[in-house]
Amino acid sequence: MSLMKIIETAEKQHKLEKDEIVALLENSDCDQAITIAADRVRKQYVGDEVHLRGLIEFSNICRQNCFYCGLRAENGAVKRYRLETDEILELARKAKGYGYKTLVLQSGEDTSFTVQKLTDIISRIKKLDMAITLSIGEKSREEYCAYKEAGADRYLLRIETTDSQLYQKLHPHMSLENRKQCLYTLKELGYEVGTGCLVGLPGQTLESLADDILFFQELDTDMIGLGPFIPHQSTPLKNEVGGTFAMAIKVMAIVRLLLPDSNIPATTAMETLNSKGRLIALQSGANVVMPNVTEGDYRKMYELYPGKICVNDTPAHCRSCITGKISSIGRTVSQEYGFRKRKVTTNN
Repeated sequence: MSLMKIIETAEKQHKLEKDEIVALLENSDCDQAITIAADRVRKQYVGDEVHLRGLIEFSNICRQNCFYCGLRAENGAVKRYRLETDEILELARKAKGYGYKTLVLQSGEDTSFTVQKLTDIISRIKKLDMAITLSIGEKSREEYCAYKEAGADRYLLRIETTDSQLYQKLHPHMSLENRKQCLYTLKELGYEVGTGCLVGLPGQTLESLADDILFFQELDTDMIGLGPFIPHQSTPLKNEVGGTFAMAIKVMAIVRLLLPDSNIPATTAMETLNSKGRLIALQSGANVVMPNVTEGDYRKMYELYPGKICVNDTPAHCRSCITGKISSIGRTVSQEYGFRKRKVTTNN
């Protein structure tokens, strides 16, 4: 089957075989056709509105040691911080004032945030009439239950790679099966579930990237976050070659073709490699942006990867800036909470 025929099949049927995905990934001749098709599918299934999620990075302390991450426990070069409950709630109130309908509470796996402490924070933010996304790592079923009952709506847990050997190599003392089980547990508990992968990890093959995409479809993922691997100077992968913007965009576009009504963010990592990265992503299938509402030096200290954009900007400036960018490409900022609106019946 020709590449154009594969793209046509993906756009109309939202299904591809693994070898077809690999064919699209390994050949750059039809990259523009893929992104144009993804943009058409985005417009058809999720419309022209862009959902903004206000991001609060409330702790950069992490017990894990993922090889690619600047927050890894063994990185002694990073200055650590954790926000107090009142600081988090104040940022939430400000985010509400900026017009955000959703807050994303993100941190490293910081064990000082007990279930009691987090459920208190969640329930108090919920009183502001905001949707809440958590991005705080691997927890037990009981913990996930408690957060859901307190008012959490969504949970973001990126798998980063579904290649078992690569996962084991990059995640000391962690388990791919446990990661997957966490995602299925979250789904069972009624969360909107987000995951995603890094594109261009050392040792990653096109076949494993295709497997990642098919896993997102198997899980019927509600949100998919994709970004290029960017080597951090204080990690074991500091001397590795990073992922490319072009491949990250292509993977994201294919994900849109196969999961047409899911929410897909234009990630900040895209803009780290390309000054117009988020706008290009929004024109290649994405429909979500997550501006940072954390304030001051904390923005610089939450360094997952180097070169992170907007670390010197204020949350108010970020809100104004991204709104202007969205308007410049003929799109509008949504006034809704941004839940997934299903238009596709899955066979999973």
